[in-house]
Amino acid sequence: MYNTILLDLDGTLTDPGVGITNSIMYALKKWNIEVKDRTELYKFIGPPLHESYMKYYNFTEEDSFKAVEDYREYFREKGIYENELYPGIEDMLTVLKSKGKKIILATSKPEEFAIKILKHFEIYDYFDYIAAASMDGVRSKKADVIEYAIKNADIDVKTAVMIGDREYDILGAAKHNMDSIGVLYGYGNYDELKTAGATYIVEKVENIVSLVK
Repeated sequence: MYNTILLDLDGTLTDPGVGITNSIMYALKKWNIEVKDRTELYKFIGPPLHESYMKYYNFTEEDSFKAVEDYREYFREKGIYENELYPGIEDMLTVLKSKGKKIILATSKPEEFAIKILKHFEIYDYFDYIAAASMDGVRSKKADVIEYAIKNADIDVKTAVMIGDREYDILGAAKHNMDSIGVLYGYGNYDELKTAGATYIVEKVENIVSLVK
């Protein structure tokens, strides 16, 4: 059914909850903001960071990018490794590869960090192309990342599918007339994915293979 599989990173391939929230708390402390319950910060997982600082803490655009730099101080050294691969991911990638699928990473995380994470978990070699955000934030929205992948990885949107755990993945795919699969084991939920218009919604990693065939 699908020849090209685009995969989100955070909340889809790996569970980055501890590392991302520790990095955000580290950054917010520099702005004299204390967060006691890290689950309040799970909403940061998925969308571009600077947008979340503006949306949830009323940062100006200028300050939001400064806060992103503060975040990266911690993330670059520690947070990036406070992360774990979801069970079944490597098996899924192995099966997809054996079926001749083109596998693309499509993430709003900067390329430098995305590649380090894939190599850390020893799954980098499964990917045919890495489409990620630019470090300066110019390319950060998921729709822009998908567009970048389409242009640079010779993708036919009619035979491609975007897989992710948040509405941003689903809406980004829809903008390019691409099907999508929402996963429920990450940081989104059924209502969010359904409302965004996911073509399919699955509960487990192993459900993905049977859908893409």
